[in-house]
Amino acid sequence: MTSLEALLASHVEAGSLPGAVALVARGDEVEVAAVGRTAFDGPPMERRSLFRVASLTKPITAAALLLLVADGRVGLHDPVDEWLPELAAPRVVRTPRSPLDDVVPAARPVTVFDLLTARAGYGFPSDFSLPAVQALFSDLRQRPPEPSDVTPDEWIADLARIPMLAQPGERWLYNTTSDIQGVLIARLAGRPLPEFLAERIFEPLRMVDTAFSARPADLDRCTALYRPTESGPPELWDAPDGLWSREPGFPSGAGGLVSTVDDLHAFSRMLLADGAGVLTPDSVRLMTTDHLTPEQRAGGELFLEGQGWGCGGSVDVEVREPWNVPGRYGWVGGTGTSAHLVPSTGTVAILLTQLSLAGPTPPGFLRDFWGWAAA
Repeated sequence: MTSLEALLASHVEAGSLPGAVALVARGDEVEVAAVGRTAFDGPPMERRSLFRVASLTKPITAAALLLLVADGRVGLHDPVDEWLPELAAPRVVRTPRSPLDDVVPAARPVTVFDLLTARAGYGFPSDFSLPAVQALFSDLRQRPPEPSDVTPDEWIADLARIPMLAQPGERWLYNTTSDIQGVLIARLAGRPLPEFLAERIFEPLRMVDTAFSARPADLDRCTALYRPTESGPPELWDAPDGLWSREPGFPSGAGGLVSTVDDLHAFSRMLLADGAGVLTPDSVRLMTTDHLTPEQRAGGELFLEGQGWGCGGSVDVEVREPWNVPGRYGWVGGTGTSAHLVPSTGTVAILLTQLSLAGPTPPGFLRDFWGWAAA
């Protein structure tokens, strides 16, 4: 069997990736490989290299909101308008293709559980051309992975002016609900999202390198970010000392974190250990259980590829590929990252690269890694 290092090196040597760090843990047996460079012209990649992990932020944000549910600060099925009054009277476009002024009232309030399961009515379907979806790009700057300088209050006020694409609970829609969760967490906790995550998740799990920006002393460990081109090598999107070297105005619960492979492994181990005193076992079960109907899974096919959704991440319910295992939980980041765990086997598989994805379909290097980890 090809080694993990050789697998990653094959993609780096082909010129498709500047570098990569991967971790595969099978119980207590952990294999880590770091290959290539932090940038095409940068220093060698290391196990401690820092990456923009994009949507790998989503499970962490969901865990934080479930902490507040377990604390009794909010109920799982409570309407969110007490803390997010901007969403107290949501409107829904009459049909998916309706203009933004052709709306009907929401049939019921948006709940915490709607947000956790990405079924609040806001977010991306498979058709990005719909007017209500285009407004997410233009008005909310939902353009991963660049951070926004608006404040959380400004962001939620902007969101309130955009009608929902579906009635609450009706459809699974990607991304936006995780950002709403981040604003809700800050208001429930009475402090900024970065502070709450640091105190309740990062510090207990010793995730010492995870934050919404890299510390000045750690910029030498930061990786560059590239995006693919139609022909030729990837082009630089953000330098190691670029956008993630300063705190963003809007800490995105959907995709704003910087992290390392070992920090993400610590978070995964916590989930495998039924919360390990950070989350409750019930919260872990909520995260790692599919909550979607077959129709909702089918509607999210572009992103989910037949799988379900728990809280903050996908849950395998259908074996389409060798790496699909019922109950496998995790997600993919648009900056070329992925992290999954399999509760039934105790396996964790994490891959961090610097090459952003061209779309929702996972590229070959991710699929190769998943196949290797499942072998």
